Amino acid sequence: MIALLRGHAPSGPALRLVLGRGLGFVATFAVPIVLVRVFDQTTFGTYKQLFLVYGTLYGLAQLGVAESLYYFVPRRPSDAGRYAANAMATLAGAGAICAGALALAAPAIGGWLMNPALIGTLPLLGTFLALMLTSALFEIVLVARVRYRTAAWVYGLSDVARAVFLVLAALAFGGVRGLLWGAVAFGAARVAVMLWLLARGLEFTLRPSLTLWREQWVYTVPFALAVGVDVLQANLHNYVVAARSDPAVFAIYAVGCLQIPLVDVLTTSSANVMMVAMARDGFDRRGAEALALWHDTTRRLALIVFPLVVFLVAMAPDVITVLFTRQYLASVPVFRLWTCMLVLAVPCVDAVLRACAETRYLLGLNLLRLLLVIVSITFCLDRFGLPGAVLAMLVATGATRVMAIGRIGRLTGTPLGALLPWKPLAATAGFALAAAVPALAVARALALPPLAALAGAAVIYALAYGGLCLRLLTGVTAGPPVPVLQNAVR
Repeated sequence: MIALLRGHAPSGPALRLVLGRGLGFVATFAVPIVLVRVFDQTTFGTYKQLFLVYGTLYGLAQLGVAESLYYFVPRRPSDAGRYAANAMATLAGAGAICAGALALAAPAIGGWLMNPALIGTLPLLGTFLALMLTSALFEIVLVARVRYRTAAWVYGLSDVARAVFLVLAALAFGGVRGLLWGAVAFGAARVAVMLWLLARGLEFTLRPSLTLWREQWVYTVPFALAVGVDVLQANLHNYVVAARSDPAVFAIYAVGCLQIPLVDVLTTSSANVMMVAMARDGFDRRGAEALALWHDTTRRLALIVFPLVVFLVAMAPDVITVLFTRQYLASVPVFRLWTCMLVLAVPCVDAVLRACAETRYLLGLNLLRLLLVIVSITFCLDRFGLPGAVLAMLVATGATRVMAIGRIGRLTGTPLGALLPWKPLAATAGFALAAAVPALAVARALALPPLAALAGAAVIYALAYGGLCLRLLTGVTAGPPVPVLQNAVR
């Protein structure tokens, strides 16, 4: 418990990445909030469908090549340029194939998703996808080379620039076609900046190596399959809903499945830093140190994610109204269930398994999760409506997370009672729930407009949650220090 309160926030390298990615995610998060006020509901649904296709192919077509750099570059820094060149060439080829496939399959995709407006825009989306795939390794190389400050700047400025390009193009030219032209312009600029920085800033010799490429694929193939299956299961619910409804109804569902930027920033940045530390310092081969590092990362994430989830679930109607207007209040039940999914991201189990080269086991878990979603999603949709699709995802993800945690326990030789920091996690959850009582009571008693109610509840919640943590901290004596993330990666 004391260790939990001491390690109350990300720090060191993780903090730099959190700040950089936080800036970028705020800008990216603002894009749909602006567009929902510019586009009608059908056009907004089309925009969401286009970027659903983009997100699916972006995850699949990376083939695990970019993410594999977290494994190889820290171990062989002298060959970093060759590993990066191999990844870039592979990603550029995959992007070209995807662009061609989208152009050819546009009529079929438009018919499948019951939206003819997709047919004329998918070729443009393919061009943007090809450019973004080519530059997918940009920030990953910087993090793997321990250039955390530069990576933070690139994360932030890149996402801000993308948001500006998309919104200005949508406003200037109108509709999703104009938005996509802005996206293509941004993608070309990002590739140019990446090539300049890798060659000049890192002094990389971007020359492919067939020998290293083969070595990369030994690690990457099972990981690529695992990632591919993960992308399919993560997006399957969206496609099922899109294929069973018109674009306007899909817009309601897509708004409910809102990605919370802060959680993505924290979990991804912390997991990436943890993986680099495990790889560089050999923690993946020393169970006790790896377990301590994982525990510390989990505690820190829980301190922020748990209260955020409780607050968003409690204030869901106000959140949706403020961000997307009352037109999307039907999204509230979906949003509440979707927000609960964030709790399952706290342990970062995928990152630990990847650091230990357990990519085959990760593939098996992802296949199982995909199978569970396929088996249950139609029943859940028919029985519970739109929230049923998220319920199927929640159950499948929870089951496989339990299995992953068990696997990590076997790898580290740790019994269930010591496998996670159970007491700190339980205390954090209790504080988060208790703090919601006064916040929700005051917000409802005053009957304020949504924005004022949300702001007031946030202040009361933060004070109550912080007060509970502070009171416990001042009521106990200091104990022996616990290894923390910044020491592990120093």
